[in-house]
Amino acid sequence: MSRHFQRRIEDFVCERCGAVVSGDGYTNHCPHCLWSKHVDVHPGDRAAECGGLMEPVGAEKKGSEIIIVHRCVICRHIKRNRAAPDDDFEELLAIMARGNPF
Repeated sequence: MSRHFQRRIEDFVCERCGAVVSGDGYTNHCPHCLWSKHVDVHPGDRAAECGGLMEPVGAEKKGSEIIIVHRCVICRHIKRNRAAPDDDFEELLAIMARGNPF
């Protein structure tokens, strides 16, 4: 873990699809639609001023993990986040099928 990481256990309602999400302190995107929100500079700090929704625009395989690439729809910031075991597998496949725009 990065020394900047701050674990925050927070539940939220996804601003994209409306799903109620129970956070576990590592949750950084909606497990249903895979969208995120631009709230952190460093994981968990809630210091980003943008607050825009982050679209899942790609996915990468890194070893045995899948990494979701998010891009903020407001400021275009790019962030990579690990896929979670409870993520919608069909959504992950759809993102992977589109290809990585980078």
